[in-house]
Amino acid sequence: MLINLTDVLASEGKVVEKQIETELLQLSCRMGVFSVKEKTPLTLTLTNLGINKASVRGRMELTFAMQCDRCLKPVSQKVVLDFIREIAGPDERAEAAEEDDQNFMDGYQLDVESLIQNECFLNLPVKVLCRPDCRGLCMQCGADLNGKECGCDTFIPDPRMARIKDIFDANKEV
Repeated sequence: MLINLTDVLASEGKVVEKQIETELLQLSCRMGVFSVKEKTPLTLTLTNLGINKASVRGRMELTFAMQCDRCLKPVSQKVVLDFIREIAGPDERAEAAEEDDQNFMDGYQLDVESLIQNECFLNLPVKVLCRPDCRGLCMQCGADLNGKECGCDTFIPDPRMARIKDIFDANKEV
């Protein structure tokens, strides 16, 4: 969805508030594709900061369907977007092209979907867990360790001692 910002960028001191229903149904990134289970409308406050400059303040809550990073169970992950971005008109951006990180602006148009995706990328958690004490899966049999112990041998020898173990194994009499 595109919002025309010509009047906000041209009128000094102008403040515009909008509530926008977004069309975001899923988020694709390197971590995977996550569908949106719930979302609130995006609340935008557009404030003129001077000639060809404005501030965009937004707030939105999204709930994504994700997987636990340890046991792969489905998890509903809530992400709260609360951001303030300074934007500039196309004339101002042409002067500062090296620092242009406003891929959500197209001329005087604000691309709301791109803005929300950028903010989601910044606010997604690094690790998603079904619960803080999730034990994950067994490395040998793949059993979920949150439910029960699988009985597999979980002894992992110290790799620094591998050479000494080789010496003892070589000199072992049968």
